[in-house]
Amino acid sequence: MPSSRAKSSAEQPRLSTGIEGLDAILTGGLVPNQTYLLRGGPGNGKTTLGLHFLTQATAKEPALFITLGEAEAKIRRNAERLGFNLEFVHFLDLSPSADFFTEDKSYDIFSPADVERESITNQILTSVQNLHPKRVFVDSITQFRYLSSDTYQFHQQVLSFVRYLTDEGATTIFTSEDSVANPDDDLQFLSDSVITLTKASAGRTIEVEKFRGSGFIEGIHSLKLAPSGMVIFPQLQPDTFSRTYSPDSMSSGIPELDELLHGGIERGTITIVTGPTGVGKTTFGAQFMKEAAGRGLRSVIYSFEEATDTILHRCESINMPVRAMVENKTLQINSVEALSLTPDEFAQMVRHEVEMQGTQIVMIDSLAGYRLAMRGKDMTNHVHALCRYLQNMGVTTILVNELDSITGDFQATGQGLSYLADNIIFLRYLEINGQLRKAIGVLKKRLSDFETTLREFQVTRYGLKVGLPLSNLRGILNGVPEWITPPKGPE
Repeated sequence: MPSSRAKSSAEQPRLSTGIEGLDAILTGGLVPNQTYLLRGGPGNGKTTLGLHFLTQATAKEPALFITLGEAEAKIRRNAERLGFNLEFVHFLDLSPSADFFTEDKSYDIFSPADVERESITNQILTSVQNLHPKRVFVDSITQFRYLSSDTYQFHQQVLSFVRYLTDEGATTIFTSEDSVANPDDDLQFLSDSVITLTKASAGRTIEVEKFRGSGFIEGIHSLKLAPSGMVIFPQLQPDTFSRTYSPDSMSSGIPELDELLHGGIERGTITIVTGPTGVGKTTFGAQFMKEAAGRGLRSVIYSFEEATDTILHRCESINMPVRAMVENKTLQINSVEALSLTPDEFAQMVRHEVEMQGTQIVMIDSLAGYRLAMRGKDMTNHVHALCRYLQNMGVTTILVNELDSITGDFQATGQGLSYLADNIIFLRYLEINGQLRKAIGVLKKRLSDFETTLREFQVTRYGLKVGLPLSNLRGILNGVPEWITPPKGPE
């Protein structure tokens, strides 16, 4: 008996899967010398994930690919197209050859050793003993089931097989194609860990359902098969991020607007700017970015509705030097195609801006466009996680929310996200004397007081203008205000 105790799973160095996002979900990678069941239907990416895993092998720690389905030559061709380096990956090709059909041959998986020709069991034993692989990928274990006489025999054979590989010091991933006719519940029981790949109209996903001896990020995570292989986007866990910052007030650069907001909006807060189309919501957010750029702070706009050139042209038309800001790298404008991204992928884009580029202000324009990226999923949870992450990192967040109504029927956000906001600022159209004009007001401000009056708001070719409080108007929120003549003083 060894005198020192064996290292726990948490103490052991992890093995990379070759996929950064999956390593993050597994809190560092695979626990060595364990067995992993990789589930999923045809075309879900199981072989691609296995190739990522195997290509992390080295000359001292080689890898073994045991294939019972696709031929080695086909796998190598696919791996070459994806750019995988198989230098230290060895193959044991047990897939049926053309002779199987022409000569009516059949398999004898785990058959008795009294047969003359070498059994598949002996081929596996020989390969493992000669190679001593540290990584083994078996694709797929389902083939064993079809060639076993009964469920009990299959169970015993697989259990013996994975124990043999573990005793030989291998970390093993084996794949299974679960179906109604042949469920793989027994394989899930036998495995140390279970990873499931799915493919649906809403996109590809990956989920870790079991990871013995370790924690992991629970939930369903986004996955894409790219020209270079598999890319995984873990769900954002905002509580795992933090950064010390001071919630200093950020000026808009417009004195009247700062008066309305009692100094501006604070760093690290979440602001919802709400109003109908064309009222100036995006321009309002860009005004704070312009002022921040003067202090050398970087901002980013994620536009789900407008092209980058459109935003640049619109801001330049009101004397806002956005091109200079972009050239100085104090502003980045990203036009986002909502249907091409998953929420997890978008969150990773934002993380890169914050953690790698040092971005201090993030504007999402708009929540309606962001909803398209959800593809029928609940938007609130994802927006909540993203905003809490940004808040924990000291980033000022501006969410643009578009309302359907032009005037009348006043609503705060219409998205059920009011609870999330530290500040709610609304812009309204007003009909006054037959003219369409605009007003701005504040509904909520957590970290300071604010004016309870409304002010006229204008987007001019010289920039934004905010007027004096509209104290003599009544009925502003219904969109059709009336002038109230103040009482005359004593003569």
